[in-house]
Amino acid sequence: MVQANHTDVLIIGAGISGISSAHYLQEKCPDKSFEILEGRNDIGGTWDLFRYPGIRSDSDMYTLGFAFRPWKDPKAIADAPSIMKYLRGAVADGGFGDKIKFGKKVTNATWSSASSTWTLTIADQASGETETRSCNFLHVCAGYYNYDQGYQPKFPNEEAFKGQVVHPQFWPEDLDYEGKKVVVIGSGATAVTLVPAMAEKAASVTMLQRSPTYIVSRPAEDGFANFVRRYLPSGLAYGLTRWRNVIMGRLFFWYCRSYPQRAKKLLLSGLAEQVPAGFDIDKHLTPSYNPWDQRVCLAPDGDFFAALRSGKSDIVTDHIEAFSENGITLKSGETLDADIIVSATGLDLNFFGNMQLNVDGQAIIPGDIMNYKGMMFSGLPNLATSFGYTNASWTLRCDLTSAYVCRLLKFMDRKGYTKALPTIDPSKVDVEPLLDFTSGYVVRKASELPKQGTVAPWKMYQNYIKDIFSVNFGEVGKDIEFSKGDAS
Repeated sequence: MVQANHTDVLIIGAGISGISSAHYLQEKCPDKSFEILEGRNDIGGTWDLFRYPGIRSDSDMYTLGFAFRPWKDPKAIADAPSIMKYLRGAVADGGFGDKIKFGKKVTNATWSSASSTWTLTIADQASGETETRSCNFLHVCAGYYNYDQGYQPKFPNEEAFKGQVVHPQFWPEDLDYEGKKVVVIGSGATAVTLVPAMAEKAASVTMLQRSPTYIVSRPAEDGFANFVRRYLPSGLAYGLTRWRNVIMGRLFFWYCRSYPQRAKKLLLSGLAEQVPAGFDIDKHLTPSYNPWDQRVCLAPDGDFFAALRSGKSDIVTDHIEAFSENGITLKSGETLDADIIVSATGLDLNFFGNMQLNVDGQAIIPGDIMNYKGMMFSGLPNLATSFGYTNASWTLRCDLTSAYVCRLLKFMDRKGYTKALPTIDPSKVDVEPLLDFTSGYVVRKASELPKQGTVAPWKMYQNYIKDIFSVNFGEVGKDIEFSKGDAS
């Protein structure tokens, strides 16, 4: 074992959340030492991991971008290389690249109340050696899904298929799909991205879905943003566009939840002009659930519908009976020929990046703890996680979390506290699932996720505007038990 190293704050993950955390620590807590532990060999998280054709954001970059760094590219819906360039710029501007330790996968984190420290067990991916590091505060920015595996159901007779089965999370660099027949299983954001991208080279691309998803067209460029950027300083133009998009997104979500049938009619109203003549909209593009019970999928510049009109892609709504040598047999009796099958079946949701947590000798089970302010947890001292919104950009929430962590650290320093433990009174708070969402990847893991309460500060409101006041201006210590170590 390598001798432990100590910093004030350890950040786990060098994706969007970790970069946000590092920026705010440098700006608001310059006296705090910190390091970023990244299990992979590059920054970027999701945007470096996923390499499938067409990979892009489904949030506009004026809200997916950081509050502190304007997005200047004309395209509001950006591809992964553009996002990676933006993130590299943020690290370079911040000057904290040397604080990122790559190939460091955290496997365990143990809290000691006696010393008010976390001690992390870290596997070095290159050497295979184990080391330890300690910190006073732990900020987990490891995302919300398992980087080691995606969700991959076992399909009947899968081994009989003579072609290649690919999961988007582990896209082979040498996959040649030019002139091939491709079937994409799934109807979420990944499938909606893959279909038009692969249709450019493939002979045909069929999206096979059990049930439809809401898919909406939106210009890839934001006309308002490009207009104001021509006449205003970049920071001001960015701020105006960001707030415009935040408010419009919030109003749209409110409308969908308040008037679901009207919203459904609105979302479906323009589809007839975008799909081929005779296309069965009711069967293939009309979901059974209400808008925003699951995420609404985005088609920049209507690329998904253009692929349908081109005749090179189509949608089949059915259930899989079994795989065959040459494709898939459906429960309706229809068969789909395929050279390549892409299993866009979703993510394996998890918390804390597969890290095992222990507090004073007691193992922490994520499903038994309660979320506090959307970032901390009952029973977990001096620890925060960054977890984005389900109904808006990930980064909006992460920037708020990073700023709150700094507020909390400065408050603790002023008072001489070494330990901050969210503490709940169960008699005053009812328990709910963490996420009010019916997407398959959420439902599958709901029992394993932390829970939330019915009242603040234990409830996640999924409301950026409300959270600004709660996080930035609300009482720092509400329902937190502070102490100066066990000796106090």
